[in-house]
Amino acid sequence: MIYPHQPPVGYQEIANTLRADIHNGKFRPGRRLPSEGALSQTYGVATKTARAALKQLRDEGLAELVRGYGVVVREAVEPQLIVAEPGSQVWARNPTPEERRVLGIPEGVPLLIVRGTDGLDEAYPAHRYRIEAPSPE
Repeated sequence: MIYPHQPPVGYQEIANTLRADIHNGKFRPGRRLPSEGALSQTYGVATKTARAALKQLRDEGLAELVRGYGVVVREAVEPQLIVAEPGSQVWARNPTPEERRVLGIPEGVPLLIVRGTDGLDEAYPAHRYRIEAPSPE
């Protein structure tokens, strides 16, 4: 809600509030987050601003869009550790729609790419893996 003498609310502030509500358990995994319309009314912002806040949470991997239902809190997943061999290159990129479908990657989750010293690339969904690079000796 907008009050006199207070700065306007932007999508980051809404995302921060929802993120805190997720972390403190107000919104548990599988629970639907408020709709764009509800957020617009609550915070007195445009629907576009509310949409951006929900997209921010999806991009962070905290929530996912369930078609026909809304944006829901994702189940927390403990990422599996992958240790890259010395000399490997590691970077992130967005998956293609086909990679997203085949690997079961939620919207907003990037791929971690590891190019080994043999020149071959391996792709890992960032919500399920973390990459550790050994320190060079």
